[in-house]
Amino acid sequence: MDLFLENNDYHYELEKLCRLFYPMQRIRVFEKGAAPADPDPMCITAHFRDGTASVTFQTPQGTSVSESSCEDASDAERTLAVLLWRFLQKESGFTPQWGILTGIRPVKLLRRLAERFGEAEAAGRLLEDYLVSPQKVALARETLHNESAVLSKEKENGCSVYVGIPFCPTRCAYCSFVSTTVEKTMRLIPAYLDCLCREIAAAGAVAKDLGLSVQSVYIGGGTPTTLSASQLSRLLAAIRCAFDLSACLEYTVEAGRPDTVTREKLQVLHENGVTRVSINPQTMHDDVLEAIGRRHTTAQTLAAFALAREAGFQNINMDLIAGLPRDTYEGFCDSVRQVLALSPESVTVHTLALKRASRIYQEHEEKAARLSGAVATDMLRFADQTLLAEGFLPYYLYRQSRILGGLENVGFAKPGNENFYNTVIMDESQTILACGAGAGTKVVAPDGSGRLKRVFNFKYPYEYIHRHEEVLARKEQVRELYAAFCR
Repeated sequence: MDLFLENNDYHYELEKLCRLFYPMQRIRVFEKGAAPADPDPMCITAHFRDGTASVTFQTPQGTSVSESSCEDASDAERTLAVLLWRFLQKESGFTPQWGILTGIRPVKLLRRLAERFGEAEAAGRLLEDYLVSPQKVALARETLHNESAVLSKEKENGCSVYVGIPFCPTRCAYCSFVSTTVEKTMRLIPAYLDCLCREIAAAGAVAKDLGLSVQSVYIGGGTPTTLSASQLSRLLAAIRCAFDLSACLEYTVEAGRPDTVTREKLQVLHENGVTRVSINPQTMHDDVLEAIGRRHTTAQTLAAFALAREAGFQNINMDLIAGLPRDTYEGFCDSVRQVLALSPESVTVHTLALKRASRIYQEHEEKAARLSGAVATDMLRFADQTLLAEGFLPYYLYRQSRILGGLENVGFAKPGNENFYNTVIMDESQTILACGAGAGTKVVAPDGSGRLKRVFNFKYPYEYIHRHEEVLARKEQVRELYAAFCR
């Protein structure tokens, strides 16, 4: 597909919209006057001038033009997106439930609209102006209410801490994160941990100097429990020494791979103040686990969950993914029921995203992706209805590029067990000091203006280790950004 832009620079949004309908196709974007030597059979021209937005569609079946007037130039992007969406919906036969929205944070958009117009009118605008389905508007509103209750706990000088462990036992077929299989890079872990503890100390010094109060700690990955019990103990001690955790609301560690969970590791976590762990099966069917490259079994998931309860954890999250290879609607529904039978405090329901760096992306085709998206829609509907009936409430929501069916990921929790870190990272309302390879620190202006700056670490463990002095120097940028925000 070729997308030509005339008298507008809405490259990012319009390209994303095309990819929503055709996630596996090559989409090229050209400026006015470009003439590719190998034009695609489907060519789309988005044009804006003198208060009129128009989109021209050229396909092997012919040419058509749609146009609409804009209230003002600031509405041109949305108007072009609506025209493009209506054509692509008719051409593909697919109706995205989130309408023209392509961003990660639809609930944040609803919050912004509600602050301006009131919640009822904001919901109406999602329906009419952004073409979001009534079901997704209702989900966004419910999530907004529950998310707001969690965000009310934010302190003016609050911050969160993220620590990344980019190692996994194996690479999942759907994964494109910067994570490295332990079997290939075990030798890097000791040096990585040395560097990570140094960066944690530097981040702690920054937090102390700026008077920041740590409200949550989140250790993610990768799979943090690929570390040994002694390595985990050292890491947790480094965090405890670097930060004042007296005001910490929660302390989460992802124990996502059940085959990395041991009694000794869980005891180390619990004894060091960790309050929440994630035991993530993704599915409760061994044939699906095999298809996605996870070496654990359903029996290991059940055993890991039992061990976590025995270790004293009263806040356990479990992840499921809708749309996995070999899974069926009936199989996914059974996974939901099996997870609920364990009575976790929260369940996060993800939709498979066809990330370009993943093995699944290489194996999928456009038709298969669309069929998978239709099945995933039914899977999410069942999960939503079942979790709500069991007393779980949605409290954070986000979307990803190339997610099946243009759908969403939703965190559900029993009241009182919502994860503070997940809400602030989605709302982007609190500074997050991030440590580790691939980690991105977010510095939020303390004046409530919503201004945000990011400071990224090097992506790969080897680079993180060998350029660590630069990593430490970047922590100093946090001080500089705060100083700039406060001028």
